[in-house]
Amino acid sequence: MTTTIAVANQKGGVAKTTTVASLGAALVELDQRVLLVDADPQASLTFSLGVDPEEIDLTIGEVLLGTAKPADAVIGTEDGPDLLPANIRLTQAEESLVSRTGREQRLRVALGKVADDYDFILIDCPPALGVLTVGALSAAQLVLIPLQAETLSHRGVGQLMDTVHDVKQFINSELEILGVLPTMYDGRTRHAQNVLAAIAETYDLPVVQPPIPKTIKFAEAPAIGRSILSTARSHKGSQAYREVAADLVKKHGPRQRARRQRSAE
Repeated sequence: MTTTIAVANQKGGVAKTTTVASLGAALVELDQRVLLVDADPQASLTFSLGVDPEEIDLTIGEVLLGTAKPADAVIGTEDGPDLLPANIRLTQAEESLVSRTGREQRLRVALGKVADDYDFILIDCPPALGVLTVGALSAAQLVLIPLQAETLSHRGVGQLMDTVHDVKQFINSELEILGVLPTMYDGRTRHAQNVLAAIAETYDLPVVQPPIPKTIKFAEAPAIGRSILSTARSHKGSQAYREVAADLVKKHGPRQRARRQRSAE
């Protein structure tokens, strides 16, 4: 029973990639089998995990176009999770998918072929609400929304909510919102606290705890191709992601999903 989570927000710079890489590493520490999916043509996740996007022969782009098998494109990373990488060719693939049959379902079908090998699949979505993001939402059971605790950062949440609603109504009825994950959070400021309160009230969304603190350590980690859990193991940012990961396993791990399915039957 694999749990697939789309990490999405159409606003850039809110730590989507950092969240996918850090949560993936934290879940591996908890003995979970993890696949990270780079669904962004910028390939930031791929680069952050120490893989040169320009040296990859097979990527998620070829998988979505049906010219490569998912298992053949998956590679290992030093932090532990497996990776379905991306590079700039994903832009061409996205353009081609617009006119292809079943474009919204292609990622779901592809991941279904390798899902038995993993407990968690985390998808790093691009900062847009196009074909790739809709495909990720179609493939997922849960949506996690990283959000910088600043006023301008949450202005687009309503648009994302509308997209999630449409995907749930017309494509993926199982899709649920896991919640908003505060990132780059400075709890000393009243502004940050007020933004989180406004989000919870305006959109009726749960706020995932604990908030991820603001620190330069997150920017330093990708430079050596690792997550913060490897470069600053005892840092409070690493510990925050470990706590989020532990809660994911507790509430949405394979045993819990299997138990809920049996109850539903």
